[in-house]
Amino acid sequence: MLKIAFASTDQQKVDLHFGGAESLVIYDVSPGRADLVGVMRFLKAEQVGESGRAGMTGTAHDKVIPKLEFVEGCAAVYAASIGSNSVRRLMKAGIQPVIVDEGHDIVDLLNEVSLALVYGGLPWVDKARKKAEATPAEAPPPPSDSADSRKLIASVDELE
Repeated sequence: MLKIAFASTDQQKVDLHFGGAESLVIYDVSPGRADLVGVMRFLKAEQVGESGRAGMTGTAHDKVIPKLEFVEGCAAVYAASIGSNSVRRLMKAGIQPVIVDEGHDIVDLLNEVSLALVYGGLPWVDKARKKAEATPAEAPPPPSDSADSRKLIASVDELE
């Protein structure tokens, strides 16, 4: 099982820049299933002057730190854009940054990861799966049929 984060305003589409994201969602993804495990809302980051940024109104806090803390343990973060500084910080944390077209459906990306867990083909998924298999983990939760759980494609036969 891999944890995957998405920068999304509506939990349906990837539509935000990672650093400026006002919300992130995290799914646990396994072959054929994705379970929503977290949603976090962040204060809007505001530009201060021409080159400065404030993570929170009236302060000089780093707007990326709370996002990095929230996605800790994720294998990847999907966003419509990710700045080079955030890319470096994600990679240092062992998290694969993935930039996709704005408006990309999250369920399509979840299906892509589900199939890659079965068949391979996405190098970062292969690497994350091997890392997860080498690390003793707690037992996964039982499958859920709640609104926070999605059945995914786990076989190429399901594509036809």
